Amino acid sequence: VVCLVAYHIFFMLFVWSYWKTIFTLPMNPSKEFHLSYSDKESLEREPRGESQQEVLRRAAKDLPIYTRTMSGAIRYCDRCRLVKPDRCHHCSVCDKCILKMDHHCPWVNNCVGFSNYKFFLLFLAYSLLYCLFIAATDLQYFIKFWTNDLPDTQAKFHIMFLFFAAAMFSVSLSSLFGYHCWLVSKNKSTLEVFRAPIFRHRTDKNGFSLGFSKNLRQVFGDEKKYWLLPVFSSLGDGCSFPTCLVNQDPEQASTPGGLNSTSKNENHLFPAKPLRDSQSHLLTDTPSWSETSAKAEKGKVGMSNPALTMENET
Repeated sequence: VVCLVAYHIFFMLFVWSYWKTIFTLPMNPSKEFHLSYSDKESLEREPRGESQQEVLRRAAKDLPIYTRTMSGAIRYCDRCRLVKPDRCHHCSVCDKCILKMDHHCPWVNNCVGFSNYKFFLLFLAYSLLYCLFIAATDLQYFIKFWTNDLPDTQAKFHIMFLFFAAAMFSVSLSSLFGYHCWLVSKNKSTLEVFRAPIFRHRTDKNGFSLGFSKNLRQVFGDEKKYWLLPVFSSLGDGCSFPTCLVNQDPEQASTPGGLNSTSKNENHLFPAKPLRDSQSHLLTDTPSWSETSAKAEKGKVGMSNPALTMENET
């Protein structure tokens, strides 16, 4: 009875999280990131290069954007005709920009991103528990099969096949689940591991990491009662994310690059618009950059490199 109850609990949670991962639509950038009609016309009229970047900088001046392309240009998608939010990428399979895109998963026939990343993690966790439970309960009969203590019935093949299938899936799922647990602890996506986010000052692979507990809460939320259930509880809107380059996290021993937080915030240029309220509560410190200083530095954006060009990321 205990085994049957445990089996159906694992199976129900596995199917529930798998269903949510498949049928939860990936979130796309909000309307504020789409270019206006006049900006689209200006972008089409201007030749590629600094003139187009000037149009994009004007369109993105009030957007909470911190990342750039490799050349320092505004991240722009010419297929979706929008300024890309931080951690947003264009999926060539879905042919649309996905917020906080991790990867396109053929196993669920869906993009894994901000809207369903928690469901994907729970799907990996519960499928791993499901396979481990089946392998553990089948192990005693598998041993009897090899020691010839099992009665000669047609169930022999079923027992052998079930144990090998559950064991092999357990090995593969454990490695994949462990990898994504590491990603959550570092607040990274799979795409960001292969291509670290580029901020205005330099590339920083840990730019979005706020410490283990805050990284975990970004995915699973503040309400612990929802952590193990496939219901959406992630923090934020997927368009803006707090970064340790704006506010130093007290959980981190030092800032990236070994610089103190004072010197970092004096040298970096950030948009005048602060983070949204849904994200800013993750940062316990008060902002170290003011509205006036941001406006004073606004005219300097992009002047350090006059040869900036627009790059499209796929």
